[in-house]
Amino acid sequence: MGVSNNLTAILNLIAALASIPIIASGIWLASSDHCISNFRWPILIVGLLMLLVSLAGFVGAYWNKQGLLALYLFSMALLILVLLVLLVLAFVVTRPHGDYAVPGRAFKEYRLQPFSSWLRNRVTGSGSWRKIRTCLAASDVCTNLAQNYITADQFFNSRISPLQSGCCKPPTACGYNYVSPILWTNPANPMADPDCYLWNNDQNQLCYNCNACKAGLLGNLRKEWRKANIILIVAVVVLIWVYVIACSAFRNAQTEDLFNRYKQGWV
Repeated sequence: MGVSNNLTAILNLIAALASIPIIASGIWLASSDHCISNFRWPILIVGLLMLLVSLAGFVGAYWNKQGLLALYLFSMALLILVLLVLLVLAFVVTRPHGDYAVPGRAFKEYRLQPFSSWLRNRVTGSGSWRKIRTCLAASDVCTNLAQNYITADQFFNSRISPLQSGCCKPPTACGYNYVSPILWTNPANPMADPDCYLWNNDQNQLCYNCNACKAGLLGNLRKEWRKANIILIVAVVVLIWVYVIACSAFRNAQTEDLFNRYKQGWV
């Protein structure tokens, strides 16, 4: 195995290692997306494909399979392109946010309209939301609040998630009185916000029908994807670097192969 092939094999091991954070971020999104299963697959699939392509490149370099190496370079270029498109899309659709500060509260509340229309339409459509609402009601997202916070001061000074802020309590503007994080009574203010009328102390309803809940879910999704984007940026930079060097090593390997054949022809 020549020097160029040695270098390509090492680079492919680096690329395989770079795919691990991508796979991990996909798994992390899968475990924390709270009832939005379709948003976890793109990163996970790209990470797995990158791992397989890198391993194919390693095999091709180690056993000097030039055809496999050429296929590897083509596949890796296509994969980097897909990853770049995914990264740009993730940044564009997660750039707008609907959070706003509430006086006397450590947590923020959320409005639906400021979020990306693309993201909003795919999450809050009637068919999609019906399934998400059922999933949220069966989860422990809200019941955990009642276990973690007892007094109003504890709850108002907490850093609850966007999803919990939107789905587990009525909007602060409604003026409901605190009994527990998921039990509120006797609104004191005029209820101009339609969500105020949708709040229900029934543990299977709470604010799951509220626009605030949909906005909180989008806020959660945006927060998680922004974290995942950092991993994707690092992975893309590493993979482009690996790909450029691998292309150069592939050309050098072909040159070495032609030189060896020419040399053998003169022996």
